[in-house]
Amino acid sequence: MRKLIKNYRIQNNLRIAVEALIANKSRSLLTALGIIFGVAAVISMMAIGRGAKEEILEQIKLIGVNNIVITPIVEQKEEDLAEDETKEESNKFSKGLDLNDLRAIEKLLPNIQDISPEIEVQSTAIYNAYSRSVRLIGIENAYFSLSNIDVTLGTEFSKEQINGGKAVCIIGSDVRARFFKGQNPIGKQIKIGNDWLQVIGVTERKIMSEKAISNLGIRNYNLDIYAPMQTVLLRYKDRGKLAAAGNMVFRRGNSITMWSDEEAEGPNNYHQLDRLTIQVKNSEELIESAEVIERALKRLHNSVVDFEITIPVKLLEQQQRTKDIFNLVLSIIAGISLLVGGIGIMNIMLASVLERTKEIGTRRALGATRADIISQFILEAILISLSGGILGIIIGIVGAIAISKIAGVLTIISPLSVFVAFGVAFATGLFFGYRPAKNAAMQNPIESLRYE
Repeated sequence: MRKLIKNYRIQNNLRIAVEALIANKSRSLLTALGIIFGVAAVISMMAIGRGAKEEILEQIKLIGVNNIVITPIVEQKEEDLAEDETKEESNKFSKGLDLNDLRAIEKLLPNIQDISPEIEVQSTAIYNAYSRSVRLIGIENAYFSLSNIDVTLGTEFSKEQINGGKAVCIIGSDVRARFFKGQNPIGKQIKIGNDWLQVIGVTERKIMSEKAISNLGIRNYNLDIYAPMQTVLLRYKDRGKLAAAGNMVFRRGNSITMWSDEEAEGPNNYHQLDRLTIQVKNSEELIESAEVIERALKRLHNSVVDFEITIPVKLLEQQQRTKDIFNLVLSIIAGISLLVGGIGIMNIMLASVLERTKEIGTRRALGATRADIISQFILEAILISLSGGILGIIIGIVGAIAISKIAGVLTIISPLSVFVAFGVAFATGLFFGYRPAKNAAMQNPIESLRYE
């Protein structure tokens, strides 16, 4: 019986609270504005934050973990060298990034997990009268594990194929779709440049955004064709051999000045390797290992700085820190909005208590307890807060989608963010509604009835 009476009292108090809010629609909406914008900011912030985190994780998967990347560049020089120093610099000569550097680094660093050289050759692929420009990448099998790429159809290169420079290749998923649509490419021959290569495998499709490709300086793996390193060096391009054969003219301290017409690939490209990826065993040794590699390469290249060393994971961590700061700013804005909204609810409820003093006295005279009065006004505050929270959730979701579409930023809206926003709205109404409700309940019923 007591339970039924209690439920009736709660339902009655809720009905009175709803009627009071409906009677003052405009005031209730204006009171809820702070909650609306605060909750919308929470939803948008969490969507952006989760999207940024997911994007960083996907990029880490693309580049691998604990990797150090060495790429060849145009020689860097200081412009304010003294005349004697300038002459000394001009007499220095660099052979460029090559396989000798790879072997030297392997001997120097005991903490290397794996190492992968790459040579990139722009060429043309032909199959069944269909032709397309492609990138032929000379690699070793370590490349696939370092880049988190799986060969889903066929096999990786065998030792015999790698050491013997066999005419075989592994193609990207998009290459398969364009050249071998509806066919099994394994065992088929595709012409790359002047040579025919047998397809022995197909890589998995990697979902890559233009932003990730730009930020990390990587290629679209799906459009690449891979061949053993020795195959590319023997059959296509070996810039180290060309230099030794005299087909390339060097000027000391100023890299390459001329290529023969048929071998021209662009200015200053005298490096045998186009990329060298090194994976260390411990992430804590990344910075120290990169410093050791830099000192070693400077010695091997006669102090000519024609290479660049990057640690992609560290770059991504810096991006994540920047995004965390951005999310923190959004959190502060959301918190301020919710605080302002809560203070607004408290002010309006205090004013409402004062306006409805006679109503409170009448209810008390008719048998309402202090608990009923507290319940009525707390329910009003919670209803204002929750209605604002629901509108804020809708606006936040729409805003997150709009940010994704307009700014090209990945946003992920999770049920957790909606639950958190809803909970925050409820807690705000409860916290800021309690004091006005208590003030209303503590009024003297007789004095309340006399209030004009």
